[in-house]
Amino acid sequence: MANTTTLTGLIPDLYEAMDIVARELTGMIPSVTLNASSARAAVSQAIRSYVAPAAAAETASPDRLPPDTGAQTIGTNSLVITASRVVPFQWTGEEELQVGAAHGRRSIQRDQVAQAIRTLVNEIEANLWKTAKEGASRCVGTIGNEVFKYVLGLGLGDAALVRRVLVDNGCPMTDLSLVIGSYEGLNLRQQATLPALGGDPGAMQLRDQGILIPLSGMAVRESYAVGAPVVGTTSATVNTAAYAVGATEFTLSAAACALVKGDIISFAGDTANKYTITGGTLANAGTLQIGAPGLRTAISGSASPAITIITAANRNIALHRSAIQLALRAPAVPEEGDSADDRTVLTDPRTGISLEFAMYKQYRRVRYEVGAAFGSAVMKSDFIAQLYGKTG
Repeated sequence: MANTTTLTGLIPDLYEAMDIVARELTGMIPSVTLNASSARAAVSQAIRSYVAPAAAAETASPDRLPPDTGAQTIGTNSLVITASRVVPFQWTGEEELQVGAAHGRRSIQRDQVAQAIRTLVNEIEANLWKTAKEGASRCVGTIGNEVFKYVLGLGLGDAALVRRVLVDNGCPMTDLSLVIGSYEGLNLRQQATLPALGGDPGAMQLRDQGILIPLSGMAVRESYAVGAPVVGTTSATVNTAAYAVGATEFTLSAAACALVKGDIISFAGDTANKYTITGGTLANAGTLQIGAPGLRTAISGSASPAITIITAANRNIALHRSAIQLALRAPAVPEEGDSADDRTVLTDPRTGISLEFAMYKQYRRVRYEVGAAFGSAVMKSDFIAQLYGKTG
């Protein structure tokens, strides 16, 4: 008689495992647009969306016919599946007999699933934070200052400071999040005014995964991924070309350059504004790109301003939900199928993340896999700002 064992009996345990892991500090995931389904996708598969360009105004002048103006080029953004990841664990017949159902074999398996989910969710969370810090517009903060640190009655103004960047960029003021690290969360929790500002923080965490408090119109969430990345170095300057307000690409001098994507920089003569490097060749005499809406202060043609890099600092992220999209799919399998004896896709009700559970029966052994294919991309750098401070 054929063995008809399937994963159906494990589903209640799998949901319980997801319920445990969903309470991890994963504030980036609920702050972005989730493009999730149970459909499968290949690594490097692109999902495209359109981008309407900025519009120009003109003077309305009476004439026999309307002017032939208004043509626009609609841009596109690509969201690519960059990773297909699985977390496996296995059981042999001997191991099952040694543990036995009476000694918690199912409990051990449940915890193994929970750890697998934790691994994947953390990878997705880290991927989103990296995408955000490398695709932000401008940045605010002070090196060495502790974000949300209570000093002489001050301490909550940091949220208003980073919100102003989004306001100046024309970002919608609804559906905003401020994703902070646990170090900044510690300072925020020590504020005596915290309960008065947002009600019961514990109740809010139950209502919406990871929200600490609404602050300056933003849902403040914590993420384990927030930290201080390694920064680049450079002795290069911008070349002597003139750059107007709104410029996003610059040519570098031939001096030594080891900038990296995601560095926070300022230009001599415009030190009040800090920009995020979002791309470019970043090599000697190469190019440097900053996030939209670009330069705030024009650079004259003879300036050749020096570039200053902000040293390592925790990168907290303020963003609108539409600024980043996360694509999430089940890992690809051949059209004919593979050797899996059973598989099922469960959607985590807390994060909307779809994860695949597969079972492979082998010789006197069973292999289980938890898997997901994912990728993220910035749709609007204008709607992302960084708040940096002391490394915790």
